[in-house]
Amino acid sequence: MEHVLTYMTFIPVAGMIVVLLLPAASHNLIRWVSAAFTVPPLLMACWLFVNFDPANPGFQFVEKAPWIPAYNIQYFVGVDGLSISMVLLTALLCFLCIFASWGIDRGVKGYFALFLLLDAGMMGVFVALDFFLFFIFWEVMLLPMYFLIGIWGGPRREYAAIKFFLYTLLGSGLMLLAILALYFTSEPHTFDMTVLMAQANRYGTQVLPLWPFNELRWGFQHVVWMALFVGFAIKIPAFPFHTWLPDAHVEAPTAISVILAGILLKMGTYGILRTNYPMLPAATADLAFWCLGALGAWNIIYGALCAMAQKDLKKLVAYSSVSHMGYVMLGMATFTTQGINGAVLQMFNHGTITGMLFLLVGVIYDRAHHREIEGFGGLAAVMPVYTGVTALAFFASMGLPGLSGFISEVLVLLGAWQKYPVLAIIAASGVILTAGYLLWTIQRVWLGPTNEKYRALPEINGREMFTLVPLGAIVVLVGVYPSVVLDLLRASLDQINQIVIPHL
Repeated sequence: MEHVLTYMTFIPVAGMIVVLLLPAASHNLIRWVSAAFTVPPLLMACWLFVNFDPANPGFQFVEKAPWIPAYNIQYFVGVDGLSISMVLLTALLCFLCIFASWGIDRGVKGYFALFLLLDAGMMGVFVALDFFLFFIFWEVMLLPMYFLIGIWGGPRREYAAIKFFLYTLLGSGLMLLAILALYFTSEPHTFDMTVLMAQANRYGTQVLPLWPFNELRWGFQHVVWMALFVGFAIKIPAFPFHTWLPDAHVEAPTAISVILAGILLKMGTYGILRTNYPMLPAATADLAFWCLGALGAWNIIYGALCAMAQKDLKKLVAYSSVSHMGYVMLGMATFTTQGINGAVLQMFNHGTITGMLFLLVGVIYDRAHHREIEGFGGLAAVMPVYTGVTALAFFASMGLPGLSGFISEVLVLLGAWQKYPVLAIIAASGVILTAGYLLWTIQRVWLGPTNEKYRALPEINGREMFTLVPLGAIVVLVGVYPSVVLDLLRASLDQINQIVIPHL
């Protein structure tokens, strides 16, 4: 199929235009049209999955055309093993989140139009191979997300939206400076990521004096690496750049929380693997331990302890994301096959598991109109089906064997043990903390005596189950047969890893 990546990226934009042309009062028509425009990207993602050659570490389904020739800017897209897993995740979650947005009843036209634009921006980030194009798509995501939180969010939505916007804008500014630095030092000047990767070693001998640390290996590429890293770390979110996340999650509508946790957080670690690793390998080798390994271990423990202290169910899940993304950072820093494969598998698994968790929090919020953990109790007797699905998501999140979260965390710990055994021990203690706060939450919300106030709560409905069943099936499938995703990743990640290893 020719131009499949272009179709996947721009069909949601066509959907946005169609939605904007529909009568504002036709809510159901707008919802169904929006859903229809997320189906082709999902089908094409399935087609990509079937036709992708996992043995080929290079970019596949490549499309390249001149865009702004005067500045050597191209429309250049393609996928490798790293990006195809994110493309699959994006197509699936966007399709499901349209149905999770069915309850939006004000500004319906604007909400679904912005959602489709957000879909296009996210897909574009994962397929772009020109840095200029990558940055355009990165920025395209920012405005829809700002308005989706700021207009359709909770009581403190404006505060959360502005905080999200300012943090992301700061990261974008640093990224833009780094991109321009790479552009003007490349020869010939180019935004082509594959060319920048091929010229990675040209920065090895350019050393900048940095008193009083001039005895340290520090040069141009270290400065650029840090600028890119901070831009991406805000999205991960890595400590101390994480404070926008709990506010954004708590105030965002359910579907937007799913998108935030399931896709946007992955863009940070994806960006580091796509740009920092292959374009700046010597700086990656020098800085990965502190900026990814040690900080990742800190994220695991800090996020778990913060989650344990939360009274709001949605905030608990938000902080659990900070903890789980720490495993991704730690795995990336190991430069081992197990660690880096485990890191990217954790990105995929976290997207499906946390997507389920936020959808499940949305189910209970729609009925009880609050998310206070202590305000519930005994929901298992009132909503047994809902409780069963929740148990599956919670056990997957805590890394129970047989479910997807287990294999990715084990691979990260295996990789970490080979390189940084102390960090592996710290990260392993995070598994215990995670089990602690999740089991404590299950005990307080779903077990024990039933709160009489909620004895008549309706069971989970068919539409809500429709959004959860595909994610639950993937959680079980990847948990039992992880090769279905690992086979996609292995060759490309080995190639990225091999670029950095000679500099260690």
